[in-house]
Amino acid sequence: MELLAPAGNFEKLVTAVHFGADAVYFSGKTLGLRAFAGNFSNDEIKSAMEFLHSHAKKGYITLNIVAKDVDFVGLDDYLKVLEEAKVDGVIVSDVGLIYYIRKNFPSIDVHVSTQANVNNSQSAKFYADMGVTRIVLARELNLEDIKKIHDNVKNVEIETFVHGAMCISYSGRCLLSNYLTGRDSNRGACVQACRWKYYIREENREDEYPIEEDERGTYILNSKDMCLIDYVDKLRDAGIASLKIEGRMKSDYYVASVVNAYRRALDGFDDFNLLHDELEKTSHRRYTTGFYFNSDDKEYLNDSMPVQTYEFMAKAVEDAKEGRVKVEMRNKFRLGDELEVLSPDDNFLKKIKIESIINSIGENVEEAKRVQEIVEINCPFALKKGDILRRES
Repeated sequence: MELLAPAGNFEKLVTAVHFGADAVYFSGKTLGLRAFAGNFSNDEIKSAMEFLHSHAKKGYITLNIVAKDVDFVGLDDYLKVLEEAKVDGVIVSDVGLIYYIRKNFPSIDVHVSTQANVNNSQSAKFYADMGVTRIVLARELNLEDIKKIHDNVKNVEIETFVHGAMCISYSGRCLLSNYLTGRDSNRGACVQACRWKYYIREENREDEYPIEEDERGTYILNSKDMCLIDYVDKLRDAGIASLKIEGRMKSDYYVASVVNAYRRALDGFDDFNLLHDELEKTSHRRYTTGFYFNSDDKEYLNDSMPVQTYEFMAKAVEDAKEGRVKVEMRNKFRLGDELEVLSPDDNFLKKIKIESIINSIGENVEEAKRVQEIVEINCPFALKKGDILRRES
């Protein structure tokens, strides 16, 4: 199965590849549902695809807004850019956009977005007849539903989300953000109103009082995060071709941690307690298996704050040599601190006790405290560019 990672910018794309993603999905500056991610200019899309293909990886571009007529103005120019960049597919939800791309740019593979709410074999066949090559199924399906669709529609690949934030609305189609703030989630500007705390007020009263929900609290629209790392074999048996990680707005450290864990699970690493610990080390809400197993584990959370057990301290900017490595500082660390290695190779989970820090002007210092300063530290391991150092919170 393909491991498909999110990339909100070029750095996250490189990180996803370094930690073992087979493919990456990202957006240009238009038509994507994450308008506030860094996203990619046309030139950056070309550079990204060159980088991905040079590493035998694939890249998919999101064009998954609910489109209006105005969105077709200038579309040909953008699609020509994607065609010339040799993107491996575009992820589209709007049937009009799908029709237009298949008619006018048949060389571009089209993947149907989860926003299209494909819940059954007949819908899948409809899109297959339009010539799409992959369908990202609705998140509300269970494994049995998914297998039936796969068995009934053999000529398209099936992709599903397996990790990350979930949406309270049906496959992400939500009007709440637009109604409350004028920012349309279906056009990339969601304010995540589902994460807010809500109160109820009786019509004839001026004061508000909290909604009481027993032990679940008052965040009545706030979903847990999805995590399917224990079930990769069951996902394979259901005919799923691509495992998708949510998170184009998440950090570089999140991408590294989650991709690393799922890569190891797919490659046969059998210490799932360790992999669970790994997924606790980066930002997340409490985990759920969502709808996959018809379970009752779809409860909502009693607050909106994500948690993590480790902090991202630094990132290697060069390969280590002669017992030292240059890193870009992300959070303060000092002499005597013990940092843990996050790496796709055998250096994973090794510890480095900081005994020397040389700042960017060659001074020996006791503390790295300037964000993104390049410092040099002692390093007994053969760290590679892109490896991450972290510390327990």
